[in-house]
Amino acid sequence: MDRKLTRQAASRIPRRPAEALSVVEEAAQGTKLWCGVTVALAGLGGRRGRRTGAAGLAAVAVAQLVSNGVCKPLADRPRPPRDWIPHDEVEDRPVSSSFPSGHTAAAVAFAAAAAPSWPLVGALCAVPAAVVAVERVQSGAHYPSDVAAGAVIGLAAAWLTRHSPRLLGPLRPACS
Repeated sequence: MDRKLTRQAASRIPRRPAEALSVVEEAAQGTKLWCGVTVALAGLGGRRGRRTGAAGLAAVAVAQLVSNGVCKPLADRPRPPRDWIPHDEVEDRPVSSSFPSGHTAAAVAFAAAAAPSWPLVGALCAVPAAVVAVERVQSGAHYPSDVAAGAVIGLAAAWLTRHSPRLLGPLRPACS
């Protein structure tokens, strides 16, 4: 199924929409897009915006740690074969493990972490998050299962970020 979906995504998206996908993915590289959203939220959204942006970036940090720091070294899955991808974007893909998609994990983490604090922002951020996920398969950088795993990691990171204060309980100094 991964093979079939990867080949279809890489060959069926017309050139102009594929270029638009790439622009959004480029903005998301290195979490630039999510940092930019956080700056905008902090500047325009007051306390609610700062809280929403901070939650989003915290979830991104957790998602990146899990996907790129833990899962990729353990999985060491090769990228889809170059001959499956009928365009030149395949030349720009990373050499790290394909599984999971760290870009998708970060994008989903930000959108899912922002949603409880500010549902409209979460919904708006879900659009570029979905674009990033589609682009990762279309460009030949990932299999659909890599993207799905990245999305699960992003959702888990958002959940953990939101619930970690309750999971840790009240923090007390070691010495009283």
